[in-house]
Amino acid sequence: MQAAWDALERNEYRVAEKAARDALARSPADAEALYLLGSTLLFEGRSREALGPLSAAFDKLERRGVAYRLGYCHLALGDFARAEQALQRETQAYPDYANAHNALGVALVSQGKNEEALAAFFAATRLDPGHAEASNNAGSVLRTLDRPEEALPHLQRAVAAQPGLADAHQNLGLVLHALRRYEEAVASFRQVVALAPRTPYALSSLVWAEIFACDWREIGPHIAALREQARTGEVAAAPFTLLATSDSLAEQRRCAELHVRETLGGTRESLWRGARYGHTRIRLAYLSADFHEHATAYLAARLFELHDRSRFELIAVSYGPDDRSATRARLQRAFDKFVDVRAMSDAQAARLIHEMEVDIAVDLKGLTADSRIAILAHRPAPVQATYLGYPGTVGADYIDYVLADRVVIPPDDERFYTEKVVCLPGSYQINDATAAIAAPTPSRAEAGLPERGFVFCCFNNTYKLGPGMFEIWMRLLAQEPHSVLWLLEHEALARRNLQRSAEARGIDAARLVFAPRVAHAEHLARHRLADLVLDTLPYNAHTTASDALWAGVPVVTCLGATFAGRVAASLLSAVGLPELITRDLSAYEALALKLAKDRNFLSAIREKLGRNRLTHPLFDSARTCRHIEAAYERMRDRLGR
Repeated sequence: MQAAWDALERNEYRVAEKAARDALARSPADAEALYLLGSTLLFEGRSREALGPLSAAFDKLERRGVAYRLGYCHLALGDFARAEQALQRETQAYPDYANAHNALGVALVSQGKNEEALAAFFAATRLDPGHAEASNNAGSVLRTLDRPEEALPHLQRAVAAQPGLADAHQNLGLVLHALRRYEEAVASFRQVVALAPRTPYALSSLVWAEIFACDWREIGPHIAALREQARTGEVAAAPFTLLATSDSLAEQRRCAELHVRETLGGTRESLWRGARYGHTRIRLAYLSADFHEHATAYLAARLFELHDRSRFELIAVSYGPDDRSATRARLQRAFDKFVDVRAMSDAQAARLIHEMEVDIAVDLKGLTADSRIAILAHRPAPVQATYLGYPGTVGADYIDYVLADRVVIPPDDERFYTEKVVCLPGSYQINDATAAIAAPTPSRAEAGLPERGFVFCCFNNTYKLGPGMFEIWMRLLAQEPHSVLWLLEHEALARRNLQRSAEARGIDAARLVFAPRVAHAEHLARHRLADLVLDTLPYNAHTTASDALWAGVPVVTCLGATFAGRVAASLLSAVGLPELITRDLSAYEALALKLAKDRNFLSAIREKLGRNRLTHPLFDSARTCRHIEAAYERMRDRLGR
């Protein structure tokens, strides 16, 4: 039998399997032969066939490694509870077995038992400091627990111990990004793509890091490769990165559907089994990580306050931080119940929603960062919808509806959404007509702007900027002497990259002015110093566009091909300024230049915006709330049909 084990060590699977089967033919209860056969099949990736002989060996043979390999087999088959049982036995019997502790950690983390998993991974690394997989796993769990500083040394040890371990480079890149060490993050993601280009999320992580840092040196080929991944559907990518880089709804849908399959695996058992609650008021739950100082909260706070309490009971399901801000306090006051589920697993949060007999659950995050849309995969509510936070399909069959309007989702585009589209009159975007604008407008000097010259403005996040839009903006600066481009303050690397890009196009870097982050009311007030806001493609300004319009500053946009690229057009239509919507980038550039050159034209547009702000639908919060409530009632009524 030893010769057969030696053959297995040399990966001579046929030799080992034949020896095991010959032995079992002579003695079917031979525990050693059962163990050899199960091990051979497991090493070949034939886990389902391996389960029987390994289980039989587990019952008969007390030997180091038997329970480990059975546990590993259960892991491969996705039976994490049984894997945990077997691996607990192995680690108790052989506490010096580092591999078993590492595999136990995998079984635990796969069940959401992160702290227990962390202890198992730490046990493995104490026994074997060079155990790359255990170090990587420990770092991954710490990253999941939002402890990036602690995760960093574990991941650095992992890549040092095993430089070819692509997954460790991927986790290291994610941690470096979380620590705002963007240049190093880009280098880590480049390493992943070089080592294993078909690693799920590797290329989208690289593209995200590059566009976030405005590192455009190789962005064209990288985006092209990412979009090809989305078209083929062979490698999972981050859907939000596709929103920022693709103008194809088909690519975005395919990417979202694959992501949901990859992250959720098999279907979940539905908690809601068809019951009709018959509540006097519709019990409405909003789920979000953004119930604090956040753009979504700035938009939606007024919606929550305006909901008709005679018809709706409001529940907040919060899984984000409590920043103890005035915005958080305002949101807590706006709901009938405010439930913090951060400490709960997705399944536990779903059970709580089900126990509260929620009629309609509305997700406000979609597939953005910190999303826990998987809570709704357990179908805790009869009706489940998405709204506001994610401009695209989430690709999940457990989401019934998406709230939109006919600008962002025209009728012909509905086929690209897995959800049923519910269109609101006017713009889909709720706005807060009570949003305070600080009384004193700062001077140009106080804002770091030159005393004279035209101020082009774009306060969008860096990932929306892109080399194509930046090229247009630099041409505008070249054609309008003394003009500047006013951008939101970004991280040092992005700022340096933008300044270098300007200089490469013959524009003095000093003509890029960066606005520091300030409180929302002060941010709105300083908008008045801008002459014109320049929108972006393929991902428009959303909250940043409505902020500008509320502050009285015109926005020039180009109508895109996707939800994300049509939001500014929706807002401009709802505020009565369709003349600022262009159909291609040449027209966009020409209109922006005309407004900069023709001050009378610009003044007329600003005066029209000033009149329309308080008379048109965009900032009529109560009107939008009524339309949203009517949509919810239709959803509830359809359930009974």
